[in-house]
Amino acid sequence: MLSNETRRGLLRGLAIVIVIAAWLGIGAVGGMSIGRLSDVQQNDAASFLPSGAESTRAAEAAAAFSDSETLPALVVAEADGAMSADQLAAMQTYADGVGALPLGDGTVSDVLAAPVVVVPSQDGEAALVTVVLDAASASEQIGEERVVNLVVAELRDAATPLADAGLTVHVTGPAGAVADLVSAFGGIDSLLLLVALGVVFVILVLVYRSPSLPFTVLFTSLFALAGAALVVYQLAANDVLVLNGQSQGILFILVVGAATDYSLLIVARYREELRWIAAPHRAMGRAIRASIEPIAASAGTVIAGLLCLLLSDLRSNSSLGPVAAIGIAASFVASLTLLPALLLVGGRYARWIFWPRMPHPADTADPDDVEGAEPLEHLEARSGVWGRVAGLIGRHPRRVWVVTAGALLLASAFVPTFKAQGTGESDVFLTAVDSVAGEKVLAQHFDAGVVQPATVIVPEGEVDAVVAAAASVPGVISATPYTGAQSGPPGAGGGETADPVVVDGRVLVQVVTQAAAETQEASDVVAEVRTAVHEVAPDALVGGAAAQRLDTQQTSARDLRVIVPSVLAVILVVLIFLLRAVLAPVLIVVANLLSFGATLGVSALVFNHVLGFPGADATVPLYGFVFLVALGIDYSIFLMTRVREESLRHGTREGVRRGLAVTGGVITSAGLVLASTFGALAVIPLLFLAQIAFIVAFGVLLDTLVVRTLLVPGVVHDLGRVVWWPWHRRIAD
Repeated sequence: MLSNETRRGLLRGLAIVIVIAAWLGIGAVGGMSIGRLSDVQQNDAASFLPSGAESTRAAEAAAAFSDSETLPALVVAEADGAMSADQLAAMQTYADGVGALPLGDGTVSDVLAAPVVVVPSQDGEAALVTVVLDAASASEQIGEERVVNLVVAELRDAATPLADAGLTVHVTGPAGAVADLVSAFGGIDSLLLLVALGVVFVILVLVYRSPSLPFTVLFTSLFALAGAALVVYQLAANDVLVLNGQSQGILFILVVGAATDYSLLIVARYREELRWIAAPHRAMGRAIRASIEPIAASAGTVIAGLLCLLLSDLRSNSSLGPVAAIGIAASFVASLTLLPALLLVGGRYARWIFWPRMPHPADTADPDDVEGAEPLEHLEARSGVWGRVAGLIGRHPRRVWVVTAGALLLASAFVPTFKAQGTGESDVFLTAVDSVAGEKVLAQHFDAGVVQPATVIVPEGEVDAVVAAAASVPGVISATPYTGAQSGPPGAGGGETADPVVVDGRVLVQVVTQAAAETQEASDVVAEVRTAVHEVAPDALVGGAAAQRLDTQQTSARDLRVIVPSVLAVILVVLIFLLRAVLAPVLIVVANLLSFGATLGVSALVFNHVLGFPGADATVPLYGFVFLVALGIDYSIFLMTRVREESLRHGTREGVRRGLAVTGGVITSAGLVLASTFGALAVIPLLFLAQIAFIVAFGVLLDTLVVRTLLVPGVVHDLGRVVWWPWHRRIAD
């Protein structure tokens, strides 16, 4: 007969095997999903806009004037001086051969929406080949590549004879920009993940100084990512949510960072318990019971904050919420199931995973015995620098938090200089790309706005007034009704003398801007066009690419006003339930708001005066707020749950010193991990991701090293037990 202890040991071993086997299965299937996420991305800004946006309604109305939507690729060639007859002939030969370029089992002609034409510039120094693609066909996939990417690659490869003829050739336009954007996001599946994992591994080695623990924590993060990718892929493939390149990059970083953070907390508490308890499984049980509340509160706070993005009118924002929330949930489950199983694989010898710094049971009283608890001076001595910081807080709490708050307020004063009015598509890239170089050449020699003109859908009787109003706006080159006589889609030019096309009593007016539709300048002009047109025709709809960017920016501003207070309210409610107090949660939220303001102020200084960025996407402040406030609260949660635990035994002020001394090292390590993983986003050469990388990385370090270390402990120590109001009487000062 097996003894009860033997049976319990076998059951524990069986449970460990089942957990690890289940995660191996998730990893096998989910690992393939990681590499396939890019197949279900949608990076078309127009698809993110709400149905009520003016540009969306204009696009629906404009569809009646054309058989199909188009996506132009523009091949612009520039000569060193006036183009010769031979160079023009080479351009014509190139244009004649575009349709025959290979594309999968067919040719490029299969996806053309209009004849390929050559247009010389008026100054005679450049020529333009317009390759108008059918938008629906261009978005299809051949193998693992989208048609638009394959076409642009073929156009660029076929331009070699033009370079030999002395011409500098670029492929630009909307199709060229899409292809370059996809190429930039191509590093997400490999480079971004490798950099993030590499940085985390180095930090874990420095923290643990163990050959096995870093791999254990890293495996937990990877399997959490596999689980998250499996769910997200299925939802995106079935059109339940929208996944774009930015969301995918943030998902990778968030899962690796959060899973590592949760693992660090569990391992730290497990190591602490092993100093009191000989049996690893008992120590792990105590560690999980002590850790699950703060980790669950942390994960719940972040998930709740992220799900507030569902209130956004932009599908790219509203879908990021569930995508990121799935990642946090996967991190939570993996850290509380897979990690403990891996740490207990060795059974009674499981503590060897900490080799060469294995914790051994101390010859002391039970840790639940207050009289036998470790004296504070011993605790501070053992915790080194964090013990000294705790001592500083204990001696000068008010001076510490007042000076800290003052410095944060000073940094926050620069928030108004943060430029988040939007940027043009050429500003999106941080490295030289062909489409941006081509756009500059195009603007020098052609009316760039003719490629994608703004469109105004207007009642037939108000056409003349609308044309006059639009043409009077500075930055507008022309405003003409669409006649249907163009050799191609609307915007190709020509046909001005024919009668306008009338559909359901409405006419489409094409407004050509001096600036290309991809630029912020064009969006600013379109805003003025809307104002002018609506004064003479209130029912008119102004659309087009520049109008879509304008609507995106305006919708982002609205989202910021709605989502910010929602996130704060949700986080406050979670903290009240967690800390069983009202005043402490309010102080924590205010402290993190102050931290966010300081982060945005410093970011404005760095972006404007150090890095020279042209501005920021309108969604940057929103993303920065959601991630920083939700994630930054984590460190205050980890600290304050331990402070409350210690306060119940030793009183509030001593509880603050003990909590800070004990958690200082692990929370700092967790902050460094999260800051480093978000910093890895900067390896993707896109402005939005680089700015989010800096804001979140800097903000997390500020929360970790300043807010959680100085501001929050200083205020709590200064106030004493009143911080637990209205249930403060049960806790001593």
